[in-house]
Amino acid sequence: MADYFDGWFRPTEVNPLPVVASKRTLTVAICDALMQRYTRADLESVLPDELGLNWRRGETEPSEADTKRDLITGYIEDWSIAQLASLARQLSSYADIYHLNQEQLSALASAYEQGDGVQGTTKNLIFASTGPKPDLVLRDAVSNDIEVVANGDTCLIFDQPLPAGGLKFSDLVAWWAAHPSCPPDLDSPGIARHLYQRLAASLASPPEVLLFRTYYARFKDNPNVIALVPQVYLHYDPLDQRTRRASAAGAPLARQRMDFLMLFSDRKRVVIEVDGKQHYAVGETATPRLYSEMVAEDRRLKLAGYQVFRFGGYELGQPGAEVMLNAFFDEVHSRMS
Repeated sequence: MADYFDGWFRPTEVNPLPVVASKRTLTVAICDALMQRYTRADLESVLPDELGLNWRRGETEPSEADTKRDLITGYIEDWSIAQLASLARQLSSYADIYHLNQEQLSALASAYEQGDGVQGTTKNLIFASTGPKPDLVLRDAVSNDIEVVANGDTCLIFDQPLPAGGLKFSDLVAWWAAHPSCPPDLDSPGIARHLYQRLAASLASPPEVLLFRTYYARFKDNPNVIALVPQVYLHYDPLDQRTRRASAAGAPLARQRMDFLMLFSDRKRVVIEVDGKQHYAVGETATPRLYSEMVAEDRRLKLAGYQVFRFGGYELGQPGAEVMLNAFFDEVHSRMS
């Protein structure tokens, strides 16, 4: 009889829970790795000197932290998930820690990198065009290094690595300070104002100007706010639209430029579009073709991991538009941080 029931009641196989990268799990893994490897005295030098971290609690000193965990947290407690994932990836290959927590840290970093959002890294940001399309060549096709050979004065190209915490306005200001177009005699506030004016010069319509001005007025006291970058090339076609239509390929690439882009990280990219009637009409006549092209490109961007938000030009011309925009920007920052 015992043989008859043999195999009926097998132990239930429990699948392990998937690795979830969150602020909590990343913070715990980072703290555990550092606490297991270093003494309290070691941490007080490793964190600022070797890892280059900045103490976040302005009212206290690192020496006042109660425990090792409290000390580590004091350097990373207000970080975004992108910053935490970047540190976890760094620590996962750090020689002192490799044999202790490499697997856990690497798994969490990979879970973040493979999650929702855009896959791949930001390489070249071509933006703020004020004139003819720049003429680009690949200086090194293997490394994807580009060079502007004509019309370089009508656009800006940011080709530095994207910081772990996203592209902040302060990052652009530091880059602009060394740019040939920035006057050498400006102080730091003057450099920021000059960059702001250069970006604003690329805007194409009053609704775009309102959105841009409202954003930077909202965060004027926070230089580390994520930059709102205008007129960013998404697709780049070396031919103009007329020449492309006459070519064998036919139609030009859809939406070569985005009105605005915010890079919270390589993966978290927010596109903001301001729609005038040219997006859905020819002259005064509505055309289903233009509308279909617009929503098809939106679908492609969203499937690629971008967050896409649209505002109607009419909407931005109504009373209360600035209040509405401020609430929108606050919500975007809350969700992306």
